[in-house]
Amino acid sequence: MNVRAEENPAEFADRVTARVGEMLAGVGRLGVAFSGGVDSSVLLALAARSLGRDRVVAVLGVSASLAADERSAAHEVARQVGVAVVEVATREGDRAGYRANGPDRCFHCRDELFTRIDEEVVAAYRLDAVAYGENADDAVRPDRPGALAATQHRVLRPLAAAGLDKAAVRRIARAFGLPCADKPAAPCLASRIPHFSVVSPQKLRQIEQAEAALRRLGFTDLRVRHHGDVARIELPESDLARAVTDPLRRAVHAAVTAAGFRFAAVDLAGVQSGAFTLPLVSAHHD
Repeated sequence: MNVRAEENPAEFADRVTARVGEMLAGVGRLGVAFSGGVDSSVLLALAARSLGRDRVVAVLGVSASLAADERSAAHEVARQVGVAVVEVATREGDRAGYRANGPDRCFHCRDELFTRIDEEVVAAYRLDAVAYGENADDAVRPDRPGALAATQHRVLRPLAAAGLDKAAVRRIARAFGLPCADKPAAPCLASRIPHFSVVSPQKLRQIEQAEAALRRLGFTDLRVRHHGDVARIELPESDLARAVTDPLRRAVHAAVTAAGFRFAAVDLAGVQSGAFTLPLVSAHHD
């Protein structure tokens, strides 16, 4: 969806709300698969504005792959939007396909979430439909196997259907004053584990502990990739120098080794979205 030169943020948000309302025409009560990230938060806010806050439910999947900080932040966003949160315990860790951690891992995770929503939430909250926050940029990426699960469960994609890319989503988040408007992307903790290396609760705990400690040191956008004894730390280029310069260097090393890693390595390539999945799916498509 294009931004008109003369259009202020409030006008743009109103136009988008109307467009998303068209995407949700005929839906009486909607469940939003919600993570607290900017995409699902904007979808939640737009749905609340279009349908009414009492006709929208935020469904938060809770498991070992969701960091405690992310869980708390999600509740804060939903509180600000004024929509009730329903937590659903997901058990993707019980699925062999998820633990095997192939490039389709996200399919198994999303399939588990949407299955739990179908079985535990839809009837209890009288939902007519379920939606999730895929945007127009996500829709054309090859490393999004979770989209297949959404298709199989007939989950709606109002943001993508309305033509909203990531930049537009963030613009709306700022217009709404959402606390996640400028929040860096925060994929699930399992995305830090190389494909074909088994996903385990212990690895997820190590990653969560290390990343939480690094955030306390002032790093806001980061990934801790799990390579056995080695933690490969991805940071924005602007943070690389200070991360390897004393006294912060010693604190970074201590934070990572306290989480159970033997070695702390800072990746000079910086933060890499889809670092493990994109090379595999791109090779498959070539």
